[in-house]
Amino acid sequence: MNLESLYQELILDHYKNPLHKGLVSPADASVHHVNPSCGDEVDLNLTIRDGEIQSVSWDGVGCSISQASTSVMSDLVQGRTVDEASQVIDAFMEVMQSKGSTTGDESLLGDAVAFAGVSKYPARIKCALLGWMAFKDALVQLGGYRAKDSGEAK
Repeated sequence: MNLESLYQELILDHYKNPLHKGLVSPADASVHHVNPSCGDEVDLNLTIRDGEIQSVSWDGVGCSISQASTSVMSDLVQGRTVDEASQVIDAFMEVMQSKGSTTGDESLLGDAVAFAGVSKYPARIKCALLGWMAFKDALVQLGGYRAKDSGEAK
């Protein structure tokens, strides 16, 4: 079995068995994002305690890529510090903007490297980024997102 087939299986597994799906309240930030090009939607709740991502919960509807990517993201950032989560977001954004030229650092991105192939299909990039941008928006609302380049809160 080749690597691309393994990645497809991983994406389908996260779609069929999503992690952290089901909104948990109360939350420090709640956001709703929609991909206008296809109608995918995600609601995301975020709780931070002492600079650490305590809880990321979500609910949504959409294609397998948007739902699986949100599942992967929620599991990947939970338990990390806000700065570590910001690094993960930036690394995933780099992969999505690479047009397939990079797969990303698996030690940082974990299962999210499975979405590297999506970056070859511009129409699908927004699907893969939907949950990630919702998470980033929630961090921004809480004043916590740190851009990789400047080190400043955005």
